[in-house]
Amino acid sequence: MSQVIQAPITKLSCAGCVSRATKAIQESEGIIAASVNLANEKADIEYNDSEALANAVSNLQKAGYPARIERIELDLIGMHCASCVGKVEKALQNVAGVYKAQVNLASETAVVEFISGSVEPKQLQSTVKAAGYQAEIKSDDHDATHATNATAKDHKAIELRSLQQSFWFAALLTLPVFILEMGSHFIPSIHHWVEQNLGQSLNWQLQFVLTTLVLAIPGRRFYKVGFPALVKGSPDMNSLVALGTSAAWLFSVVATFSPGILPAGTTNVYYEAAAVIVTLILLGRLLEARAKGHTGDAIKRLIGLQAKTARVKRNNEWQELAIADIELGDLIQAKPGERIAVDGEVTSGDSYVDESMLTGEPIPVAKNIGDMVSAGTVNSNGSLTFKATKIGADTLLAQIIKMVEQAQGARLPVQALVDKVTAIFVPIVMAIAVLTVIVWLFFGPSPALTFALVNGVAVLIIACPCAMGLATPVSIMVGTGRAAERGVLFRQGQALQTLRDSKVIALDKTGTLTEGKPKLTDFEVVEGFTEIEVLALVAAVEQQSEHPIANAIVVAALDKGIEIAECIDFQSVSGMGAVAKVTANTKHNTQVHIGADRYMQKLDISVAIFSDTAKRLANEGKTPLYAAVDGKLAAIIAVADTIRESTPEAIKAFHSLGLQVAMITGDNQATANAIAAKLGIDKVIAEVLPDGKVTAVQQLRDEFGPVAFVGDGINDAPALAEANTGIAVGSGTDIAIESADVVLMRGDLRAVVAAIEISQKTLRNIKQNLFWAFAYNASLLPVAAGILYPVFGILLSPILAAGAMALSSIFVLTNALRLKRA
Repeated sequence: MSQVIQAPITKLSCAGCVSRATKAIQESEGIIAASVNLANEKADIEYNDSEALANAVSNLQKAGYPARIERIELDLIGMHCASCVGKVEKALQNVAGVYKAQVNLASETAVVEFISGSVEPKQLQSTVKAAGYQAEIKSDDHDATHATNATAKDHKAIELRSLQQSFWFAALLTLPVFILEMGSHFIPSIHHWVEQNLGQSLNWQLQFVLTTLVLAIPGRRFYKVGFPALVKGSPDMNSLVALGTSAAWLFSVVATFSPGILPAGTTNVYYEAAAVIVTLILLGRLLEARAKGHTGDAIKRLIGLQAKTARVKRNNEWQELAIADIELGDLIQAKPGERIAVDGEVTSGDSYVDESMLTGEPIPVAKNIGDMVSAGTVNSNGSLTFKATKIGADTLLAQIIKMVEQAQGARLPVQALVDKVTAIFVPIVMAIAVLTVIVWLFFGPSPALTFALVNGVAVLIIACPCAMGLATPVSIMVGTGRAAERGVLFRQGQALQTLRDSKVIALDKTGTLTEGKPKLTDFEVVEGFTEIEVLALVAAVEQQSEHPIANAIVVAALDKGIEIAECIDFQSVSGMGAVAKVTANTKHNTQVHIGADRYMQKLDISVAIFSDTAKRLANEGKTPLYAAVDGKLAAIIAVADTIRESTPEAIKAFHSLGLQVAMITGDNQATANAIAAKLGIDKVIAEVLPDGKVTAVQQLRDEFGPVAFVGDGINDAPALAEANTGIAVGSGTDIAIESADVVLMRGDLRAVVAAIEISQKTLRNIKQNLFWAFAYNASLLPVAAGILYPVFGILLSPILAAGAMALSSIFVLTNALRLKRA
């Protein structure tokens, strides 16, 4: 059935906007009808399904008229397998206005994105409840988030306690049932004792009572979810368990109380199978719940880093206040050994701060007046007073927690295969179970009904798709959490897969390969000019620029005691240089041009006089610049940026990972080649203007394949967005970080190596999990159906099937937890 919603649209200003927005919606696949109203800035959209609405939202964004959207995260209770994931996602996607719903089995959360105003949060809760589960709404509010997280934690603790109680209750009642029925297989004398003291009738009646209690009390959780799901036509793991154990129990009840109904030779009971299956699956869920608790350890540790109180100056007095009561601009004191409460700027004191929780770098960082400190870091020795600049959800630690949570909830492209399989898996298993029963009834040996029942139950139990649903999300949770501990944040979870697929790593030179703090090393003037005179003029112009090279020249002038004059009409010529008029100490305004050789060529100023000097500087890996005064060449300037100490080691590591290494730089070709030769870089793209970095990334992709680009500046943002995987250095600008898929919390290329290694190991771990989950079901289903019996006489007991099924999930979880050591 089609659905109709009213979507608020932004940036509409005229009839032309209405026409373009309408066209963008109508051209989306799955849209039936659309009309846009300029007066109320809303669009009436009739569409087929959530995918159609998602297409419309995407097309509106591309057309420049984004719809207002909202995002809600839900904590889910009661999910156990991949079928549960599919049911909840389908239910949420069927809500009018929802265009995206992603459910994560490992973290037991759902992220729902919908058209603003079309859905009430309570409606989403009701939808989840109607699907057979419970949901709690997470809030984006900082304080509310803590409360909600606590609520979710309480629910999980309650569920864990419930599983523990259910398991032990079931185990205590199942043990005597197992001993009464199967004990003689281990100790023959038990059979004689049962025959002499109980007899078959009383023995079976005792087993009936104990097994019924197991199924009715701890096993009730399977039936109250499984049978309703079966009736609705969307069976899940609980349905398989409910059907299998019910069949074994019902057959046993008939054999106990009305044996005459059954064919001769088939009067057997399988109480122990039903009881042991429930007990083993409860044990599996208990171990699974405990293991899942460890997959989110990284987030727990990050949350645990948040200080609870702080010493704040109020009314000229130092007071101990809760973190929630801190306001922007408050003065806060941090004594040795204490955690920094919020982000701030040091106003007095000096100390060393341990920032390893943010950067993964164990060496404490010196902090003095004017330096920034971050919430959650530890003040090592001296006392610091700092002014609060970011509080609550705006602190760097809060942003990191949010980033990691979002990455952990991501869905990789490989998950699409899992979704397709699990959507049809349970119905197929039920069909195989029915076919198994029919085949054994008609073609099996005597007693055929007994063989049919045992094998049909084994098929139902062995095929529960728990491991499939856990295979991908648990690895993502542990992998991204481990990366965060190493100072690597995956802003987009999909980057785990795209980074693994990279063939070439492209590095911006300044601030990435180098320290980003160049120094003036050479300054030669043309005859007729003096060094002090030209340096003063150049510094006057460069003080208006924020470029690191400009700063190096200004610092050099100040070190020589030069008084820097004022300038007017400053203009930065992108990718070329700068020009301005210097006003002080002259009878007229002196025009000064500063830039690379291409800038001088553009100005028709010959630099031939410095050709030999330029070659020498370039061969030394220095960047030659030129200064022209009133249209005449005045000086050649060399600025060198120190190569980061970790850069050579990182480049060797990239090569060992099978990656090509490329450098993108605005330096001239000779300088760039000299640096590349020194570092062992494979490909150099030099003399690149800021807007040419995107073209450079495209060029590398065409030549090598998927590109991972590492940069830190504003002019790197387009290239970060263009690359298959954009990696921003966390010490860089906010714009660069927002454009990236991966953020490094320290300016060290070895963190990029760590990111790639974790990406590769996480994807390898996912493949191992998926192989185990799929191969396990594919190989054991035929065994459970009895395919080995005609040749080898081997049948898979329903009890062993239950144990194997529980172990499959435990294997997947423990395999994923190995990533904590990556």
